[in-house]
Parts: sequence; structure tokens; C-alpha cells
Amino acid sequence: MSAKVFVDTNVLVYCRDASEPEKQTRAAAWMEALWKGRSGCLSYQVLQEFYITVTAKLDPGLEPDAARRDIRALLSWQPLPVDTRTLEGAWLLQDRYGFSWWDALIVAAAQAAGCRYLLSEDFQVGMEVGELRVINPFQVAPEDLGIVGGGGEPER
Repeated sequence: MSAKVFVDTNVLVYCRDASEPEKQTRAAAWMEALWKGRSGCLSYQVLQEFYITVTAKLDPGLEPDAARRDIRALLSWQPLPVDTRTLEGAWLLQDRYGFSWWDALIVAAAQAAGCRYLLSEDFQVGMEVGELRVINPFQVAPEDLGIVGGGGEPER
């Protein structure tokens, strides 16, 4: 199995954002590799943000049923809940690094999940927070990190 990769909301959104075709292609390649390698990880916070963004903020947006199908498929990744450990970790990160609250929760969840990488365009490229390294999915390809493997995405 490849190193675990925590996926930030923006990667999921770009998979559905036809107004950004280059980013859509790159995000889709990452998601395909993570499904195949069974190395993707996320939190319920990410799923909530994804739902609101693709149904209410994208133009054109996704129909709620389509967004719900995406989320139901991603539930197989066993999303992390925001629990006491995540909250405490987020407060420490917010104080130490000056992250916004929502970004601190993302990093804390990725760390709690034991991820090696955080896939996001919202942080400084190459930033390391403990053992977690930020990767911009639009500058680095999955194969650059050895994210490959068998399996695949379940039927939708």
C-alpha cells in the first residue's frame, strides 16, 4: 500500500468543476490513483464542504443527488470525524502556525489519520507539519510520489 494521502475539499471540487478543465483533469488523475492505490483519506468536514460547494457555489453546480452519490462512494474511505483529538490538535496548529480554523482542522485530521501527505492548493507548497507534507495536486503528479496500485473505485 502507498503512503496515506489526505484529500482537501478543493481537490474533490475540481473533479466536478468544468470551468477549470486543466485542474479538473489533474484532480481526477489524483482521485483515480488514490482509489486504485487505496491510499486516499478524508474527513467528514471535507465531505460537508464538498457538498455545499458543488451544490450551492459552483456554476453550474451539481444536482444534490449527484453530489450525494459522490459522497456515498467516498464513505468507503472511512472519513474521520471531528473528535476531541482533532479539536485539540487543531487548536495547537492554529496557535503555532496561524492557520485559519478550518485549515487547522484539515491538518489535524490528516495527522490523526496518520497521513504522510496532504493534497491541497490552500497551503504553502512543500510545507511540512510534523510528518505531514503538503502537496499541490496541480504541481505534482501521483506517480511522482509512487501513488499507484490495484483495486479501483466502486461502482456509482
